Amino acid sequence: MIESWKTRRTFMDDVNIITKLFLGVALFFFIIFIHNFDMMLYLAILMLAFLLCVAGTKWQVVATFVAMATFFALTSSLFMIFYGDGQHVLLAFGFVSISVESLVRGLHLSLRTMVVSYFGIAIAFTSQVIMIFYSLMQHLKVKPKIAYAFMAAFRMIPLMIESVFQLRNALKMRYQMISNKNYGGIKRFKHLLIPLLSQNIRKAHRLSVAMEKKGFHDGKRTYYYHVPFSYRDPLLVMMMLVLIGVAFAFAHYLPIAGILDAR
Repeated sequence: MIESWKTRRTFMDDVNIITKLFLGVALFFFIIFIHNFDMMLYLAILMLAFLLCVAGTKWQVVATFVAMATFFALTSSLFMIFYGDGQHVLLAFGFVSISVESLVRGLHLSLRTMVVSYFGIAIAFTSQVIMIFYSLMQHLKVKPKIAYAFMAAFRMIPLMIESVFQLRNALKMRYQMISNKNYGGIKRFKHLLIPLLSQNIRKAHRLSVAMEKKGFHDGKRTYYYHVPFSYRDPLLVMMMLVLIGVAFAFAHYLPIAGILDAR
């Protein structure tokens, strides 16, 4: 599905997935120790700009995912905003108390979530699922049985979705011929769930037998797809360091809120 959304390839498409995952984890732990509100604000803006440049995906799709990530980032901090402690109260209504301090801490948490989410979206739009497992097998020595099992599971997802639509259309035709009381409520759910389970169990069994016959063992293997490291990997690392450096410089020389410690 993601491949059908692509409009162009960017350099991040050719970065090894291990490098991207490592950067994502490192970024997550790094921003935990950032308490400068302006730096997080600038870093979120720069990460959004980075996502728009490297996604190579239809702008409608990117805008949808960015809007969803921003919405969940903002809503995740509402508990801290509404019920946090603070000396300068902005609004108090019953047990809800919004103060300047709680508002700053909540927004700071939202900015952290946005930074990680935007980079995660960039990884999702520039990575192929099959290459993830090939890279893990070739560089991190993940057992082929485990990697191929996960790849087979991902391949089964579109088949399961297709089965849902086919079964639902078939049941619509069948329901025209029987009484409503025989397929209402839980019965309707059973009519959909039980056939889906039986169909997918049979598909999974056939797939496992086919993989076993083709010799998917844990011994030494050759690979049709090779996922090497290249000059793009250190380039991406340097770009992340530059983004962090630019955010730090902007926060120091062009502060917006002037809040040095948002804890």
